[in-house]
Amino acid sequence: MALRGLVVYYFSITSTPWKPDMNADHARVAAAIRFIRDNLAKQPGLDEIAAHVGLSPHYFQRLFRRWAGLSPKRYLEYLTVEQAKPLLRQSFSVLAAGDELGLTSPARLHDQFVAVEASSPGEYKRNWRGVEIRYGLVPGPFGDMLLAQTRRGICLLSFVDDQTRARELDRLQRLYSLAVLREDSTAAQATANAVFTRRDAPARAIHLAVHGTNFQVSVWRALLRIPRGTVVSYGQLAEGVGRPAAVRAVANAVAANPVNYLIPCHRVLRADGGIGGYRAGPDIKQQLLDWEAPALPDFPDHDGRLPDRGPRES
Repeated sequence: MALRGLVVYYFSITSTPWKPDMNADHARVAAAIRFIRDNLAKQPGLDEIAAHVGLSPHYFQRLFRRWAGLSPKRYLEYLTVEQAKPLLRQSFSVLAAGDELGLTSPARLHDQFVAVEASSPGEYKRNWRGVEIRYGLVPGPFGDMLLAQTRRGICLLSFVDDQTRARELDRLQRLYSLAVLREDSTAAQATANAVFTRRDAPARAIHLAVHGTNFQVSVWRALLRIPRGTVVSYGQLAEGVGRPAAVRAVANAVAANPVNYLIPCHRVLRADGGIGGYRAGPDIKQQLLDWEAPALPDFPDHDGRLPDRGPRES
């Protein structure tokens, strides 16, 4: 099995180099970021931002995405959501919050929350109170999984066994204590089949409805930029998010990842090359790493063990 096609992470960024050199292009992007921040209330468009740094809209769009890891529009949406959050906490109505941020209608604020936060402004304000989450325990290529999803996408995916099943169900209830949890194994199995599909299957979009603290999200974004078949150390990951001295905090953010496999925390190892921790256990982590190596066939065996590759070249 393999995950194929487009996987949509509402807060995600595209794959970019982690530490590009400082040069003229970077200076233009930095100037654009300052311009967007300084003019957030005006909600500047692509043409206006590109003109500010003296580039054509088409070239600027490509340059900004290459360096910042997301489009100017997505960056603007992210900043808008971050400014909207305290206003919503202060009990502003969605309409009032939109006016305060210079948006043309409440619908625009709603759209930006869906794109960045995977929850509507009302859901964020209510802390997911009343949001329906359907979940199920379903079989998969690496054993049983607990999969939970809202109408916006997957909010939890955990590998479980007889010893951890109750723990992960309790985690789901704690993470979404104000939501309405409904067991629906049929829907969970359909989604699991879409996640773990053959390489030659038609591409399908898989949405995630996850959010966390700003720091956690920055770590999860970095995880998304680790290519399949590649591993990094916790220290390298900390450097990748610009916090080289915060290795322990980065490790805690990795451990808090609610969607195993899709947000690939299994690609992080100890500095000495050891397998390190994994919520589902080191055996599952090793299976995932082995399975992602390019020489492996499409599916593990039915019992969850990976097929033998045969002799390896030295």
